[in-house]
Amino acid sequence: MTSISVLGCGWLGFQLAKHLVSNGFTVKGSVRSKEKTGLLENATVTSFLLDIDGEVTGQSWKQFLDSDILIIAIPSKNQAGFASLISTLELSSIKHVIFVSSTSVYTDNNAVVTEEVAASESSALFQIESLFFQSSAFTTTVIRFSGLVGYQRNPGRFFQKSGRSVSNPDAPVNMIHQDDCVELITQIIKQEKWDEVFNACADNHPSKREFYTQATQQIGVNTPEFIESETQTFKIISNEKIKRALGYAFIYPDVMQISYDI
Repeated sequence: MTSISVLGCGWLGFQLAKHLVSNGFTVKGSVRSKEKTGLLENATVTSFLLDIDGEVTGQSWKQFLDSDILIIAIPSKNQAGFASLISTLELSSIKHVIFVSSTSVYTDNNAVVTEEVAASESSALFQIESLFFQSSAFTTTVIRFSGLVGYQRNPGRFFQKSGRSVSNPDAPVNMIHQDDCVELITQIIKQEKWDEVFNACADNHPSKREFYTQATQQIGVNTPEFIESETQTFKIISNEKIKRALGYAFIYPDVMQISYDI
């Protein structure tokens, strides 16, 4: 039975860990607060109190990394912490790493962005991705998610506080639902798609004006102020590679059809 460790059981990682358990995997999960360990244990996920910003040494890390696969789902950009983690990983039984990254590694090019487009060298996330690819002790697959939406993450809520505005209102949005994030990672594992870089984004790209107007109207919040400009800067993230590689059809291909918890 394949064993998986999920570093960072937050909004995405916790749902992913539960889904992997339901698919028959043995799963360990890390959190940073003791209060959250009970949630993991109740979901049949072995819990660990670990923090990438601390010292990546000791028995807890050794036990946590005693798995076949490591999924990294934390928002940290601590390059020194990740370098330390990689050194520890190279001494572990981990064979494969899935690093959850972001399409923010790409600059706006006013065009469609595929995985062939070079990421920004100045991006901290891209630099961390590169650290993992440099190691020969394990294989790494990077999945770059676009804007994360879904359960407890309704984009309309961002505008509940007054004074928040939207620039480039006619630029397209790049969004993905939590359910698709979870299933895409699961399929990467099941289909053993290692040593890859994937973009992950819903099929359609409505304008910010369309998307945020609908999101705020759904929860009865005032439509945000749109800051008009003659020129728009944007990027359109392509999901063609990951759909082709996994034979995947998105659960939520149309971000305008997502219904959120209020």
